[in-house]
Amino acid sequence: MKNVLKSVVALALAVCLPVAALAAPAGWPQKLTVGLIPTESSSHITDRYENLVKYLEKKLGIPVELKTSTDYAGVIAAMQFKHVDLAYFGPKSYAEASQRANAECFAMEVLEDGTQGYHGIIITKKGSGINSIKDARGKVWAFTDPNSTSGTLVPTVHFIKELRLDPEKYFSKVIYSGSHEASILAIKAGKVDIASTNDLDMDRGNGKFWNKDKDFNIIWTSKLIPGSNMAYRKDLPHSLKKALKEAFISYRDKEGLKQLKLKGYVSVTDDVYDPIREQIEVKKQLTKK
Repeated sequence: MKNVLKSVVALALAVCLPVAALAAPAGWPQKLTVGLIPTESSSHITDRYENLVKYLEKKLGIPVELKTSTDYAGVIAAMQFKHVDLAYFGPKSYAEASQRANAECFAMEVLEDGTQGYHGIIITKKGSGINSIKDARGKVWAFTDPNSTSGTLVPTVHFIKELRLDPEKYFSKVIYSGSHEASILAIKAGKVDIASTNDLDMDRGNGKFWNKDKDFNIIWTSKLIPGSNMAYRKDLPHSLKKALKEAFISYRDKEGLKQLKLKGYVSVTDDVYDPIREQIEVKKQLTKK
């Protein structure tokens, strides 16, 4: 409970994009609040969404505010307690939010190459001599956040189910970096030896914060993971939910999509994330043993 309260408090320090007051349609909130899981630093992620925010304000006719948190749980809690109206979730955090926070997905990211999903990857620093999981025995490992799909869930199932190893015993130290950007930068700086992240967040910072080919070894790639999504609270007005879905599906701003490293959004239904729920159950069963 303390962690949830801390996460909610963290949202009070959220980044807000000021806009002119606009008239909201009948039954709609006067302002739309969007939560963003911390895949990267708060300033970087809000910068990436700036064009999308302006588009939504114009399309919907109401101000849009972005809120970030120090961890994924903070965004889930914010939706649970109605501090945000919709949120950007990864697959696992969405599965948790759909159960605990009345969240319903409506739009899924499509990558620049048209892929409707992404891959988890395990990375090490180029020149470190760590070119396999075997080479990493006794090294320092970094997960991202407990509610991250590619940063924690997928590699944990891979370790325990497929490799038959316990990361807490196999590595000399296991940490949680807090975000994908933090894990990637920690590898680049030599602060950790090996880490889990994903190809989408790797590409988002490529050429700006790191050079993917020069800085890293990618020693493992997962199967395709369902794409991250936008999800609204089920109790929002039907007309607003319809407008939100139409707005995201029709988003075509080239500069805005370039910032997001996306081709666009497609409609998505809750059952797409059932395989992630199955992995969550697999992890629970495996970690009990």
